[in-house]
Formats: sequence, C-alpha cells, structure tokens
Amino acid sequence: MAAGIKDKVAILGMGCSRFGERWDAGTDRLLAEAFDEALADAGIERDQIEAVWAGSCFDRINVGNSAIPAATALRLDGIPVSRMENMCATGTEALRGAVYAVASGAVDFAMAIGSEKLKDTGYGGLPVQTKGTFNDLWLPMVSAPAGFAQLAAGYRARHGMARDDLKRALAHISWKSHQNGVKSPKAHLRKAVSMDAILDAPIIAEPLGLFDCCGVSDGAACAIVTTPEIARSMGRTDIVTVKAVQLSISSGRETGMNAWDGSFVRNTRIAAAKAYAEAGISDPRADIGLVEVHDCFSVTELVTMEDLGLSDDGRAVHDVLDGRYDADGVIPCQIDGGLKCFGHPIGASGLRMAYEIYLQLLGRAGDRQLPHLDFGLTHNLGGVPYLGVSAVSILGRL
Repeated sequence: MAAGIKDKVAILGMGCSRFGERWDAGTDRLLAEAFDEALADAGIERDQIEAVWAGSCFDRINVGNSAIPAATALRLDGIPVSRMENMCATGTEALRGAVYAVASGAVDFAMAIGSEKLKDTGYGGLPVQTKGTFNDLWLPMVSAPAGFAQLAAGYRARHGMARDDLKRALAHISWKSHQNGVKSPKAHLRKAVSMDAILDAPIIAEPLGLFDCCGVSDGAACAIVTTPEIARSMGRTDIVTVKAVQLSISSGRETGMNAWDGSFVRNTRIAAAKAYAEAGISDPRADIGLVEVHDCFSVTELVTMEDLGLSDDGRAVHDVLDGRYDADGVIPCQIDGGLKCFGHPIGASGLRMAYEIYLQLLGRAGDRQLPHLDFGLTHNLGGVPYLGVSAVSILGRL
C-alpha cells in the first residue's frame, strides 16, 4: 500500500534569482542565477544531476513548449529534462516531479527549476489600453481581478460581512506583506505602504484595489533534491525534507452543482487535507509555523487561511485584523512579502515559496529569520476559484 513521500526526499540545495522587471536579462540568465546558487548550495557537480523538471507557463522561450531552452541555457547534457506546466502551480508541479523521481528510487539527484519572463509576454500589467494582448487572446472569459473579486463577493455573502470590514482586512493583508517585503533583497517591490494609501487606492475590480493585486514580474527559482541517506553521507547534519506535496484539480464540479457558493476554494481544501495526512500533521494550527500562500490578490490569502484550516470559516477577517498572520503573529504568512512583493512569474512562484521555507528552516533568512520553525507550508492556486488547480507542499526538518 502506498505510504506517501514523507521524509523520503531531502532538499540538498536551492537558489532564486532576483525578481522584478528584468529587462536586463533573458530567461537563460534568470535560469542561470537560480541554478548556480542551487548547485553551489547542494555541493555537487552539474553532471551528477540525473533528471530535471523545468516549469514554465507562458514564456515564449519554449521551443514548441519543450524543455530544450532550459537544457541549453544550463548545459544539461544528455539527461532527461521535462517541461512542466500546470497554471499557477507550475513551480510546485516541477518540484513534485523531481521529488517523486527521488522517492521512487529512480535517481539519486533530481532538480526542479521554474522560470518566467512574464513582462515580455504581453500579459496583463504592461502599459497598454487593454488588459494585455496575451489575456485578450487566451483568457477571453474573465480577467484575473474579476475572477477573484467574485470570490470576495461570495465570501461576503456567505458570512454576512460588511463591505468596510472586508476592506480593512484586505488592506491589512497588503500592508503586512509590504512591511515584510522590505526585508527581502530579491523581491520586486521593497517599499512599505501605509494603510491609508492602500484604502484610498483606485479600485481595479470591486472590492479589490490597486494594492490588493500582485505585480507582473520576471524570475526563476530552483531546487536540487536527493535522499536523506545521501545527504547524510555528504556530511549534512541539518537536513530539510519534503513532508508532502499534493495537488487537486477542478473537474468542473464547482460550476455544475449548487453545493458550491463561491466563498471558498474547494481544491485547496482537498489538497490541504491530503498534504496534512501525508505529512502526519493532525493539528496544523499548532504545527505549521510559517505559510507562503498564493496571494495573487489579497482576498485569495484571506480565503486560503480558512481553506488551509488555519482559521475557522468566517473568522479569517478577525484573525487577520488581530495580527495572527503578521511577522510577529502566531503563524506568519508571507514573511518575505509573498506574491504581493515578488510578483508572480508563474513558473517560478511555487519554487520561490519553497526557497523561503527552506532558508527559514536552516536559519539562513537574514533579517526575516523567525526564532523557531518546525514545519512550513506553501500553497498555489491556478486558474480561477471555480476552475483551476491547487497545490500544497509541506517542508520540515528531518
């Protein structure tokens, strides 16, 4: 009977490029920035890597949606390199491929890398009159802000919440993330923003204002994984292992049945429950010490706190305003600034989140370092709340 992957895979090294409007660099350079750091951190040679999963969603560097550009940029000669894409969970999907390869015993050293030159695609955020040429061609049904504004409307309706109460909670989420992002040298946006500026900002899609939306950025992140036994044989004593990686994909159920009221993300709840079971965590509020969630919009972070079981249904607004998820709160969320400050280069985001958890577990997060951490959780949400993919991974010490 299957037993899951808990503690079967160790993260040997990780790397992350600087995120931002990287007009100075092509995808190959971003990949190299993340790869070089990860390889040095892992302490192995390039030719010891036996298989690679490269995540990219929209980046046009892909030749026929292949992994050839990644293999070429990193000189990964003669080994299998597979291109992965699963909407906004692409980076975590790449990590899952590498982790499963090691857990199965197929290889000793595997690598996951994700990148996106999102600024070059014409994706929404460029200074054009429409919402971006790529969106017009590929996402005609709804813009991203509109899709997640619907989540806010569903949440308000279910819990009978006043508009101003929700707005204050959303503003606090954005304020908190910008406060944290100041301490992240690799973040795109590193400037604290006042509550007044957030509350007075132009509305993008009611109730989401300008500061409720993450930016459009370029970036890359990388992880090299092996077995705990090999990590020990290399002299590692402080080992970060993968406790769980779980995904849940929409089947269309949400849009085909009246059971879903638009106030939560069903896939996140499914993925979280499976991840907790795989990791052996029965009380996530007591065990999870840090979360990096998919705050593409502030309301997504709010609802995700309930979907992950960290707040009771309808209570996340109060927990947010009470500072539960602040840097000095019970469960810090987005200690590095999250998508709000890094932006969301799609292929890289999931791995960038894991990078922060990895640094925190090893005590290497600098000014952001938390005093103690046993388990950290990452979460991605791709597509829109009613039709998409959710991914949850949990990392911890061996």
